[in-house]
Amino acid sequence: MHLKTSDLAVMNLGFGGYTCNWGTHICGLYESKAERDAIMFGFLAQGLRESELLICCPGEADHNHALDSVHTLCPDIPSLPDPDSFILLHSSDLYHPEGYFSPTDMLKAHDDIWDQNLRVGMRNVRGTAEMGWSLEKIPGVEHLMAYESILNTFIWKKPWISICLYDVTRFPGSTIMRALQTHPFVIMGGGIFENPYFVHPEKWLAEHAPEFLKAIKKP
Repeated sequence: MHLKTSDLAVMNLGFGGYTCNWGTHICGLYESKAERDAIMFGFLAQGLRESELLICCPGEADHNHALDSVHTLCPDIPSLPDPDSFILLHSSDLYHPEGYFSPTDMLKAHDDIWDQNLRVGMRNVRGTAEMGWSLEKIPGVEHLMAYESILNTFIWKKPWISICLYDVTRFPGSTIMRALQTHPFVIMGGGIFENPYFVHPEKWLAEHAPEFLKAIKKP
C-alpha cells in the first residue's frame, strides 16, 4: 500500500507492505517492543538491502544487538554493513553529547552527516531513533519538540526519511500530542497515515518556540 508523502521517489518502508516517498518525517507510536522492533528494524533492514545510509539510535537496552536485529530480518545480505553505511549511536552521543540537548547542535550534526554523504556520493538516508531518552531530566530537553518541528524543514526535498519512535505507554498524552503536531505522518496500529494534527513548522514555532524560527531550513 502506498502513501504519497512528497513529490520525491517512492521507497519501501520495510514493514507492513507500505511504501511512501522520500523527504518525510514520521512519528512512530507503539505499545509493545515487538511493534517497535517491526518498525525500527524492518525499516533499517530494507535500507540495508538497498545499500542506503542507515542511522540508528535505539534504546540503551537494545544498542548492543541492534545490528544483529537488522541483519536477522535480511539474511539474504551475506555480510554486515561497514561503519560508514550503518551509523549506530547511543542516545547520549546523538542527542546530548555535551550533557545538554540543543536543537541547534542537533541540526548541525544532521548537516554534517548530509555533507559527508554528498562527499562520498549521495545515498538515500534512513534514520530512526527511540525517543525514551527524552524522559530523563536532561538540560534543554524542553526544546525537543522545537527540534522535531525544525527537522521537517531539513528533511523536505532530500532523499531522507526519519522515524522518531514514541512508546505511548511511557509518554504522557501531552507529549504525544506535541509529537503529533511536529510530524506530518504517523505510524500507529501497524499502519502509516497522514497526520491531521500536524502544524507547519513556521506556525508551530511562532506559537511555541519563536526563538528557534531562525533555524528553519529554507528550500
